[in-house]
Amino acid sequence: MSKEANQQSNSTDKLDRRKFIGVAAATTGLMFIKPELVRGTDANSAVRVGLLGCGGRGTEDATNLVDTGGARVVALADLFQDQLDAAHANFDKLQQAKGYSAIDSSQLFVGPNAFHEIAVSKGVDAIVIATPPYFHPQHLEAVVAAGKHVYLEKPVAVDVPGAKKVIEIGKRAEGKLSLDVGFQIRDCPPFVEMVRRIHAGALGKIACGDAYYLSGYIDRPPWPNASPAERRLRNWVYDRVLSGDIIVEQNIHVIDICNWVLQAHPLKAAATGSRLGRPANDGDCYGNYNAVFHYPDGVDVTFSSTQFAKGWWDVSERFFGTKGTSLSPYRGPLGIWGDDPWQWEASAAKDSSDQGFSVTGKFTSNLELADPEKKKAFVASITSGNFHNQAAKGAESALSCMLARSAAYTGRELTWDELMKSTEVLDPKIDLHKLI
Repeated sequence: MSKEANQQSNSTDKLDRRKFIGVAAATTGLMFIKPELVRGTDANSAVRVGLLGCGGRGTEDATNLVDTGGARVVALADLFQDQLDAAHANFDKLQQAKGYSAIDSSQLFVGPNAFHEIAVSKGVDAIVIATPPYFHPQHLEAVVAAGKHVYLEKPVAVDVPGAKKVIEIGKRAEGKLSLDVGFQIRDCPPFVEMVRRIHAGALGKIACGDAYYLSGYIDRPPWPNASPAERRLRNWVYDRVLSGDIIVEQNIHVIDICNWVLQAHPLKAAATGSRLGRPANDGDCYGNYNAVFHYPDGVDVTFSSTQFAKGWWDVSERFFGTKGTSLSPYRGPLGIWGDDPWQWEASAAKDSSDQGFSVTGKFTSNLELADPEKKKAFVASITSGNFHNQAAKGAESALSCMLARSAAYTGRELTWDELMKSTEVLDPKIDLHKLI
């Protein structure tokens, strides 16, 4: 493209970032809370949030909700006392600076029954579930049964029966509660605009795609004084039953975007994977995956991932169509190139220096607005009464990842219909009551 044509394209096609944010703020900004929509809450007060699972990602989620100005953390729950204490100190400091009172000691719950205790607390309107993924269906069921709005971290489940259970729980919540799933990229302005343009035909007919999630190793403490079961729970990200393995727990963001762009789930997948690259004594998760997803209309998407790479990380999706190509990395140039070009403003220059990979999901660059916009939308859905229900989509993306995981584990191509017949329930064989 000539310099003049490129300038014209930029002036006519480039989304004005300020206008986009302004519109988003106008449509998802804080509204006065209607008492009949938020249980136990006086009009004009913030949504009262409970955090179930006080690790890094859960703390980040709850902090984002406080930073929207529309929520405050009033309750905490965790299996382990030290994690509960750390979160307690963190949120008291954060919220007192905003003029909120300290978290009441009666709203601190610890141990194997903590999930139930926070769920039934009358002082809580909404709960963030950020426990190990194996527990998500059980914890979601308790929260929805208690009539609380819920922000459920991904993945929604680690096996097919668990995903089906989440879909069924979502049906119970329909029209009554907001049930959000932690795919914050679906609310991130540059990704939202890119997908809108793709769906409007900017790529023409999509022929194929490729996606990758290349990340470094996740360091966790050794916990030398812990029992084997406690060590597994504290370092659940290394455990394929507790986490779902890296393709279900971490790589799911990329596969979710592929489903979003293609407006479908894969019909079948072939995959390989191994523990090559990982330390020998860090559990049983794979260190790498390579897969081919076969989507409807003959569209194939290749996928690769690592969770051990040193000195490098990169996450992105590319789609190739008859009119153009899209590229959507976490950092670097994001946009569409071809007959109908568009690029997200400043995406190429935003991260000129290398940054460490964020396990908690706290990024700058193209994902800078992902969490704030997601959390604003969640709070607004509660305060407005326009409840979200993302259970089915969250389950669909988890199942898409399980499709490739099962193909890799079995060494054969697997269809979606075959996967959905699975009755295998993953079991960590841990008695939580014996940890105390």
